[in-house]
Amino acid sequence: MTITEIQEEIIDEFSMFDDWMERYEYIIELGKSLPIISDQYKLDENLIKGCQSKVWLYSELDTDKIKYTADSDAILTKGIVALLLRVFSGQKPMDILSTETTFIDAIGLKEHLSPTRANGLVSMVKQIKMYAIAQQTKLTD
Repeated sequence: MTITEIQEEIIDEFSMFDDWMERYEYIIELGKSLPIISDQYKLDENLIKGCQSKVWLYSELDTDKIKYTADSDAILTKGIVALLLRVFSGQKPMDILSTETTFIDAIGLKEHLSPTRANGLVSMVKQIKMYAIAQQTKLTD
């Protein structure tokens, strides 16, 4: 699936919920299925700066696609990062860099987060894209 198709799928899923309490519960459920980062990557260098909670994010190149793994010490944040990994993990670095994260605004996620969590969300997307730049560099070397 392309990044755009995955984002459209997420938008459709969130349209099934009537209110934000149901959406929060769904996000928390998604966090439980997050492919957890190996303890060996739970290092300070893999912590995302700008997040209120601790969020570790690691990427590795698998042929020409990036696989991301992550974890967080907060259940809602874990769900948010699970959504992001669903969109970006398994994609080519250039596709990650050239695609806007439209689903975040389409489902109203950022406006329903506290300001510190919304900043954390922006930081997570930024770090995912930074890893894509680093991995793209490896592909072109």
